[in-house]
Amino acid sequence: MSVTRSDLTPWILTALNDLGGEAKIVTIAKHIWDKHENDLRSAGDLFYTWQYDMRWAAMKLRQSGKLAASDDTERGRWAIKK
Repeated sequence: MSVTRSDLTPWILTALNDLGGEAKIVTIAKHIWDKHENDLRSAGDLFYTWQYDMRWAAMKLRQSGKLAASDDTERGRWAIKK
């Protein structure tokens, strides 16, 4: 099974849940790396773009109402919508 940028969406939600519902973007990236390093290393081009693609996934999560709007969180932080 090959990892795609769509896999980042549930990984972000898992990271946020594990981190108490809100965290700095870099902390979320570290969590994803800690849990999915091998997946990312074997993901072809995604290995080089995953942190950019993580932001794309967050935008999709905001559009679907799962993440708080950027105006509702501190700069550089993501939060699960309450």
